[in-house]
Amino acid sequence: MHNNSFFKIILIAITVIFFTSCDKDFNSIGGDLIGDEHFGLERETYDVLAYNQKIGPVQSNNLPVNALGIYEDPVFGTTEASFVTQIVLASPNPVIGANPEIVNVTLYVPYLLKSTTTDPVTGDNTYVLDSIYGPETGKIKLSVYENGYFMRDLDPLTGFLERQKFYTNQASEFETLKKPTLLNNDPAASQNSEFFFDKKGFKVTTPSETTGGEPTVTWTAPGMQLFLNKDYFKTAIIDAITSGSGKLTTNDVFKDYFRGLYFKVEKSGTNPGSMALMDFSKGTITIKYKEDLVTTTTVNGVATTTTTRVDKSIVLNLTGNTVNLLSNTNNPAYDAAVNNPNTTAGDEKLYLKGGEGAMAILDLFDKTDVKGYDANGNLVIGANNIPDELDDLRNPTDKKRVLINEANLVFHVDGDVMGANKLPVRMYLYDFNNRRPILDYVADGTTGLPVYGGILNATKVGDKTYKFRITNHIRNLINNKDSTNVKLGVVVTNDIINSTMNNLRSPLPNLSQVPQVSLMNPRGVIFHGGKSTVPDDKRLKLEIYYTKPN
Repeated sequence: MHNNSFFKIILIAITVIFFTSCDKDFNSIGGDLIGDEHFGLERETYDVLAYNQKIGPVQSNNLPVNALGIYEDPVFGTTEASFVTQIVLASPNPVIGANPEIVNVTLYVPYLLKSTTTDPVTGDNTYVLDSIYGPETGKIKLSVYENGYFMRDLDPLTGFLERQKFYTNQASEFETLKKPTLLNNDPAASQNSEFFFDKKGFKVTTPSETTGGEPTVTWTAPGMQLFLNKDYFKTAIIDAITSGSGKLTTNDVFKDYFRGLYFKVEKSGTNPGSMALMDFSKGTITIKYKEDLVTTTTVNGVATTTTTRVDKSIVLNLTGNTVNLLSNTNNPAYDAAVNNPNTTAGDEKLYLKGGEGAMAILDLFDKTDVKGYDANGNLVIGANNIPDELDDLRNPTDKKRVLINEANLVFHVDGDVMGANKLPVRMYLYDFNNRRPILDYVADGTTGLPVYGGILNATKVGDKTYKFRITNHIRNLINNKDSTNVKLGVVVTNDIINSTMNNLRSPLPNLSQVPQVSLMNPRGVIFHGGKSTVPDDKRLKLEIYYTKPN
């Protein structure tokens, strides 16, 4: 009996502590709820002011991957992407023997791969390319030149204290200073005027050196393989070494002498275009040549000199400073939307596009009737600038503080306009004011951040959506009354782990930087906005699931 009384006392004490904890930290319950079933929870929705924001020319140097090619989007327009990179010697200060003669000069840059499969019988490899935009048979006119624009490391305008920045709209500067000789001058049209991103790998069969042995088969993954002008590299590289000019003694000297490659993209006749994301830093130029090897042998005091031809090579790496150069021909409807946003009432349609494109800016909670705002939605200096809706959550009138289980933003794709257009797989939502990830992004420790979300959900017929969980962001707004209700930005992305920000070339009053990831995905999407004229089932809203403690 004494034991039963003791356990009853312990149980009561634990219960008191539990509810006390709930009262002090009322928003932490339900933090692990990530499903779409919300049994037993109450739901409240709040209006979101959302409008378009044009991005414009943006810093595009030294990106993790770069776009090359032409992407023709029937909804947004056409994007052309050219590329410039420095090159360096894999082994500086090379030495060349007598009578060098170039055999070939080959440029190779591997494509990004989704998968590789090997036939168990034949041993042949089949590859599936990743990050290819446009038709598989799309062609472009690709011209490769020696770059004449020196891409310095440090910016003299900052006293050489900051890295030099290069921007998407600097094509004319590189075009003006390029060397005139076309380097990819092979007779095959697939090497230049009708280039395409070929998914076939390169198979090399080497005969066995052992009698009766099997030949060796080596596969090289698909990539850009161009045969470059032998005479040009004979003069620029081989002759520069044999003349003793000292231009290849170090890479610092070499980068000033040979200033890299300019990959210029143009439309190939009437062919539809295609674009690829590529990691050029894995690219190489291999100069294969032959030279004399002189050997002397002595037999019975008689010296014999023999001259033989041997194979040699010089490798150049496509590393150093780079820049992605973009050019856009936009459709009128897209241009009109991003050039004339309604920042007061919001836009009915939100146009998001990668590259030198557009984003959306969100303002949470209703601002049509708020403390501290005038009729146009502008802050009134000196007034209490907490919106009524957020104020009610922070200081509920019935004194019953709700337990926030989950908070979501769900974006509905405008299927009528987008049609069968391919959509970006992922979006990135961030703190627009402070140009950094929101709390939910940081708190999601799972691979690929699936709880934070922003992933395309195309399972429901006629209503494709992207959902972000912003539970921690909303809890912080409610719990910490001094926290600012910041604006949120939304952009397309191809790498959700990358939260780096890049500068605009011409900063706007409300925008000076954008997420780097938005540059590396040429696709776009149109969402229904949060305006009251949008049908309720498609309207962008903040939805909160909660419970009330007894």
